[in-house]
Amino acid sequence: MSKNDYLFTSESVSEGHPDKVCDRISDGVVDAFLAADPEARVACETLTTTNRIVLAGEVRGPAPLVDAKGNVDKDRIEQIARECVKDIGYEQDGFHWETASVEIHLHAQSADIAQGVDASGNKDEGAGDQGIMFGFACRETEVLMPAPIYFSHEILRSMADARHSDADAGIGPDSKSQVTLQYVNGKPVGATSVVVSTQHAEGLSQEEVAAIVMPHIKHVLPEGWMPPREEIYINPTGKFVIGGPDGDCGLTGRKIIVDTYGGAAPHGGGAFSGKDPTKVDRSAAYVSRYLAKNVVASGVADKCTIQLAYAIGVSHPLSVYVDTHGTGSVDEDKLSKILQELVDLSPRGIRTHLGLNRAIYARTAAYGHFGRQPDGDGGFSWEKTDIADAIKGAF
Repeated sequence: MSKNDYLFTSESVSEGHPDKVCDRISDGVVDAFLAADPEARVACETLTTTNRIVLAGEVRGPAPLVDAKGNVDKDRIEQIARECVKDIGYEQDGFHWETASVEIHLHAQSADIAQGVDASGNKDEGAGDQGIMFGFACRETEVLMPAPIYFSHEILRSMADARHSDADAGIGPDSKSQVTLQYVNGKPVGATSVVVSTQHAEGLSQEEVAAIVMPHIKHVLPEGWMPPREEIYINPTGKFVIGGPDGDCGLTGRKIIVDTYGGAAPHGGGAFSGKDPTKVDRSAAYVSRYLAKNVVASGVADKCTIQLAYAIGVSHPLSVYVDTHGTGSVDEDKLSKILQELVDLSPRGIRTHLGLNRAIYARTAAYGHFGRQPDGDGGFSWEKTDIADAIKGAF
């Protein structure tokens, strides 16, 4: 089989997956702090297990969220956690928004970290940590995302919408999907298999669950892309009643491939959720996607990978790497220079250009941070293609 003819698989998980519950709570805390102070600092990690939620990390923000001594308003943080779980839909004996135990272990941000990150005198604000971040875009879908992860997300999003509207009352919040696509001459032409596992009400048979799930698969996949029925695996274990944090411990930041490109592109390793936008793990990954998407949208390449690298406390990127995978019609070194002229890639420049100091992060916690539609309030601003014409014009 040539490199242009192959099968490729990506998976997604729903908002009720234990790790995604944690991402949602951590990002709920980020939103609360940024709503109170756009310059607030948050690094919040969450753990969930059977009827227990534990939050830990470092924060810096205004009263009443944090007092003069650095003590966090634990009652408000607990309320945020419960609201997030309620919105997801957990009202089960083993995990309930109202009865779960909530522990708060957030404390003031390290002075040593603040010293490196904060602007002072002639020193511009530095990156919140060292690291490498990747962005990617391609022409496989209208939103310029790889098709396997895009369709994996859309199946679960369709199921979640139906569950929240009570159209599919028999399924629960916790679910996973996996889509395998066949590529011919480097382009996806159809699905060879689909896997969906979803939590469901006690007493539903595997066949009854399949009858609920199948319409969502058919609705999402393009016409003619459905695999044979024997290659569609719905709840292959036969039963999935105990789910969510009651069935498996959850942690923030444990689904980074689901959050990005489903394995179709490199990942720098840093998670997004729970981090304010001074953390380049988040903001630089967003701007990398923004640059890559605009490159593809401009028409100068059909596929683009961008890597940025940073050092803690240093304001400028150490490297800006551009790879158009042989699909580009322009010089990549010149393209890299043009992108740096169009967008200030310092931490402050990224946040300013994309408007990231806003309460826009809880909505990113499930169904991917990329391939979404920009919101009117600034959410998913990194999905705009507003510099595509400038890129094209430069050549």
